[in-house]
Amino acid sequence: MLVAFSVAPSGSSDPADSTGSVSDAVAAAVAVVRDSGLPNRTDSMFTTIEGSWEECMDVVRRACDAVGQYGPRVSLVLKADIRPGFTGELEAKVTRLGEAVTRHTGQGS
Repeated sequence: MLVAFSVAPSGSSDPADSTGSVSDAVAAAVAVVRDSGLPNRTDSMFTTIEGSWEECMDVVRRACDAVGQYGPRVSLVLKADIRPGFTGELEAKVTRLGEAVTRHTGQGS
């Protein structure tokens, strides 16, 4: 399965810096993801991981715990693609999309 998630601290004790950034808290979550050994990708909005249901949910829980150290409340947004029997989809889906774009537009990604 693929799980795309975004986690950030929230609550009354503001964990953000003077610019509103919560990058330190998010970095703690991303460190959990990278240390997990699961295939992963982080962009400006989400981190996506690939693994079994149990593996992915464990990483999401631990990432939330890490962010929880930065404030009294944690906000989590999660989207999952549950497709039993498929692996390597973190890269394969992007490859298939690039091929489809090329077919439709004659241009690569």
